[in-house]
Order: sequence, then structure tokens, then C-alpha cells
Amino acid sequence: MPPSSEPVPPTEPGPSHADGPAVDDAPARVWPDVLPEPVRARLAEVAAAAVGALPAVDVPQQLRPVARFAPAKRAKLGGPVLVTALREHTGFRTAVIEWCREHKPVCLDPDGGDPVGAAAAALLVGAESAVDRVAAVARRADDSALRAERDHALARLVKAEAELARVRERVTAADEAADLARAEGEVELDRLRKRLREQGVRLREAKDDAAAARAEAAAASSGVSGQVAALTERLDRERERAEAALARAVRAEADAALARQAAREARQADEVRLALLIDTVDNAVSGLRRELMIGDGSGPRPADLVAGARTARDQRRRVDDPVGLDRLLALPTAHLIVDGYNVTKTGYSDLTLADQRERLVRQLSALAARTSIEVTLVFDGAGVVVVPVAKPRGVRVIFSDPGVQADDVIRTLVADEPTGRPLVVATSDRAVAEAVRDRGAYSVPSAVLLARLGRV
Repeated sequence: MPPSSEPVPPTEPGPSHADGPAVDDAPARVWPDVLPEPVRARLAEVAAAAVGALPAVDVPQQLRPVARFAPAKRAKLGGPVLVTALREHTGFRTAVIEWCREHKPVCLDPDGGDPVGAAAAALLVGAESAVDRVAAVARRADDSALRAERDHALARLVKAEAELARVRERVTAADEAADLARAEGEVELDRLRKRLREQGVRLREAKDDAAAARAEAAAASSGVSGQVAALTERLDRERERAEAALARAVRAEADAALARQAAREARQADEVRLALLIDTVDNAVSGLRRELMIGDGSGPRPADLVAGARTARDQRRRVDDPVGLDRLLALPTAHLIVDGYNVTKTGYSDLTLADQRERLVRQLSALAARTSIEVTLVFDGAGVVVVPVAKPRGVRVIFSDPGVQADDVIRTLVADEPTGRPLVVATSDRAVAEAVRDRGAYSVPSAVLLARLGRV
């Protein structure tokens, strides 16, 4: 910290006291330019202890912030400023000496047993022996530093010697391993050389035998080359004929398998179509009986009307594959009723509701154009502000009235159809599917209809 900007009064001899030494201009005569760190620290401790108890008029301007520090922090944080003030401000130094006379007289004893305390006291009171005492403390500090450095160097030397011994041991072990490997390598080299000589002899013998064999083969091949060529050509022709016959046999077997499969599928389709036609005729007869109020003697029995129980639902009217759906749609006067949002949210729920409706209507229009069936598409009217007025080709689009669900509209459509007409309801709603099957319609899951629409 720079010296205070306040004017420094001229140096005057300090007042004399009967119980202590007089204070004079010590910095000008006895304070060295550089103080040893132990002496500087001792002076800072004394000044830090005194500055908190001095009146504000005795504390220089630059020391007043330091005086507000906690006693434990004054010497640590404000040590350089305190020592500079002791050296340059006679009034502050005098106040500190007076405080020491009153509270710590030992801090002013230049002849004390502690060399550092004696040097600090000599500087405070301006004793002539201050220079020598400070120099003695500096020498002692230098000696301590040299001894510490020497001890550190000795420790490093001992560590280096131990490391050198370990390195020498490793080098010795490595040399021994290298000698052993060298000896083993020489033995292996001699063995390989011997084998190489033996192989050279065998190689020369083999070359001689090969030359003799080549000569014999050349003599023999000149006589049989024509026969070999003829046999080779004959074998090629036979192989080509065999491959052609095998290919024809494979194709014939594949065609037979396809024919058997087609016949089997056609027979199954005919059987399913016949069963559906029989069910349709049966439903039509049953409807005609009900219209004419003609009983057939097959009314409900007492066991059918028992309370607290129910019979199993007819699962035969559930279609679980696109092939079965195609067979139903091929029936005369078939009517396909679609639960709109149930299908769209199964197939493309990531689109907006308007885009879902548009996509499903487009696919159903293509299906209606290909199969010539009647298609009715039912949507929930809730949330639809404006009902589209454009009628898509081949598809009847219905929106339920406010407060009415599309499921109820589908049930009403099935109930209003004449008994015996082939009805197919596309929905994955279990309650709706069971209700329409109870009324004689066929139910098909939404995923099956989507799979069929994907092939349109």
C-alpha cells in the first residue's frame, strides 16, 4: 500500500520515560531496507495488537480500515501496511511503543531471549544494536533455509540412489535374460540351418522327379489328346441335356404345385361362398317368416330364457383376414358400413381429423368403384363445425347429430336393413361388433379393412 497522503511531521526525538527507553527517529538510522520475514511478522503482530486499542487520532489514515479488521486478520491481511506505518510514521510508532509499555513490556526488551523478538524491539525503540540483531535473524533464517534445502537434497539423493540400485538390478536381470535368449537363438539357428540343408537336398530330388514326370506326361498326352477332347465334348453335351431335363422337371413340379394350390383355394372360396349364400338364403327365409308371422316351431325353449345367464355369442360372423372380407364384398347386394374415426385412428392417427376423413373417403371410393358395393361411412358429429356438402363418388358419408354417437347410428343402420341382406360392419369397438353380429351382420376389425384398402 502506498504511504499516506497526509503530511508527515518532522522527526523529533520521542519523549523519555522513566520505565522504558526513549523513542527517536529509528527508521532513518537503524531500519534496514529489507527486513527478514520473521522480524516483519513479529512487528506486524505487535502493531496489529496495538492498532485496535489506539485512539483514532493516533492511527494513520491508511491504517483505519485495517483497525476495523478482526484481531486474527489484522496481521495476516494488513501486515505490510502496519510495518510501513511503523517505519514511516513517528506518531504511530510512538503510540505503539506506549501501548507496549502498558500492555506488553516484553515487546520493548532488546535483550530478550528470543532473537526475533529482540530484533523487533530494537527496531521499535531505535536501538543501535538493531542492525546487528536484524542481520543475525537474517543469517539464522538463511541458515535454516540452507539446512532445509540440504536436508531436501539429501533425501532426494537417497531416493535417487535407491532408484539407481533398482535400475541396476533390472538391467542385470535384462542382461541375463538377453544372454539366455541369445544362447537359445543360436541353438535354434543351428537346427534351422540343418533342416534347410536337408530340405534343399529333397527339393533337388523333387525337381529331378518332376522333370522326369513331365517328360513322360508329354509323351503320353501326345497320343491321348484327341480321345480326351472327344470325351470332353460328349460329356458337355450330356450335361447340357441333363440340366435341361432337370429344369423342365422343376418347372413342371412348380406348375403342378401352383395348380394344386389354385384348385384348393378355388374350392375353399366356393365352399365359403356357398356357405355365405346358404346363410343369406336362410336369413332371407327367416326374415320372410317373421314378415309373414309364420312360426317354424323353433322358438325359444324354457332353458333359453333362464334368468341370470346368457349363451355364447356367434363368432362365425367375425372376419379376421382380408381374403374373407373380399369374399363377403363379392356377395350380391353387399352393404359395407364403416365406423369412421375407429378406422382412421387405427390407421393414421397422426393426421388431423379433417385429413383422416379425407383419406378414408378417398380409399373407400376406390374400393366401391372396384367392387360395386354400397358403402356407408359414419363419423361422430361432435366437434364438426361445418358438415361437408360435397358427396364423394360411391360413398355415403353420415355425421351423427349432436348428442348422438356414431355407434348408435351404426346399430340403427343395421337394424333398418332387411333381414337376409349381406351386411359388413368395419369397427374394432367390441360392443358395436357384438351388437351387429347379434342382428345378423358380419363384423370386421378396422386393421383388416385397412389392410384391404392398402391393396386398392
